[in-house]
Order: sequence, then structure tokens, then C-alpha cells
Amino acid sequence: MPADTVPAKAAEILGSGDDVSAQDTVPFCLWSVATCPDSYEEALWRTVSGLGDQDTTCAIVGGILALHVGEKGIPVAWVKAREKLPT
Repeated sequence: MPADTVPAKAAEILGSGDDVSAQDTVPFCLWSVATCPDSYEEALWRTVSGLGDQDTTCAIVGGILALHVGEKGIPVAWVKAREKLPT
């Protein structure tokens, strides 16, 4: 699927988690990661705009990209606004 596909259209074709199955969730998540591999923020905005099961798709995309971009690739404001992590 081309990177310039509108996220809602990509989600419609690839699935966005509405059917609560990996086959309906993972392809769209991988597309989101592939279209924004170096921008954690942009990838999550693209993912959430696909609608569907937004918390699951964003968790998958965020987890994959966090491994790639590291903590420095996550917007500082987002890190500051998160829940306190256990120590």
C-alpha cells in the first residue's frame, strides 16, 4: 500500500482492529510503521486517524517504533505527560 494512502483508506483495506483479530489489526499497524519509520509522533497520528481499535493499533505501532527510535525519538511533552512508571 503506498505511503501516501489516506490512513482511513488504508485501515479500510487492511483492517483496523474492529474485528478483534490479528489479521484485522497487524497489517494496518505495520503499514503505519513502514510509512513513518523515523517519526514516533507522526506514526501515531496516522494510526489514530485510521479509527478502528485505536488503543490497540497505537499500542502496537508505539511499541514497535519505540524500539527503533528509542526514548529520544518520543516527544518530550509526551514522556512528561505519561503515567509514572513503577521503579
